[in-house]
Amino acid sequence: MTTAIIDEVLAPNMTFAEPASAEQIRRTAQALEANGMRTYVANSGDEARRIVLDLLPEEAEVFTSISKTLETLGISTEIEQSGRFNAIRPKFYELRQQNRPDEMRRLGASPDFVVGSVHAITEQGQVLIASGSGSQLGPYVFGAGRVIWVVGAQKIVRNLEEGMRRIKEYAYPLEDARARQVYGQPSRINKVLLINGEGKSERITVVLVKENLGF
Repeated sequence: MTTAIIDEVLAPNMTFAEPASAEQIRRTAQALEANGMRTYVANSGDEARRIVLDLLPEEAEVFTSISKTLETLGISTEIEQSGRFNAIRPKFYELRQQNRPDEMRRLGASPDFVVGSVHAITEQGQVLIASGSGSQLGPYVFGAGRVIWVVGAQKIVRNLEEGMRRIKEYAYPLEDARARQVYGQPSRINKVLLINGEGKSERITVVLVKENLGF
């Protein structure tokens, strides 16, 4: 994620790591439901993990977005390594090693399920996701049959303006530091997706977790 290449690593605004109140979580969950997104509230990461895995049928085709939240909860590992699911991410790595980007793009465009996280959710039930490549955005918008997001409750914000600030001042600096360490280059905010609602019943599921998870 970044609007420009920045040489120095920026310090995150830690006010965006503060947990949401019980009332904020309740209000946001209700707003998400009203906007067509099925919402669960999990008391812990372990509970959230169980909810996600219960939502995935055995042998389902699943695309896992790169996500610190999924990594922390062990969801990515379970989907990609347990053998219970038809995981797309390992096939991505194989195709990348073979320098076959067009096949990667087609493979990830329309999975049965995509599992990931988001960068901010407003109390009005709007969802914001920032991306460098945009590889996860197409499936989120329309391509995937079902979308499941696992979201730490510290990502709840008052409105869209605050959501954009959270992306730029908190999520981006942390992702930028990760990208520099893992890939040896800065991150970028090239694309930002706003989802106001979902018209297809049960297509999007949000699991709000009463823990500080991810960026």
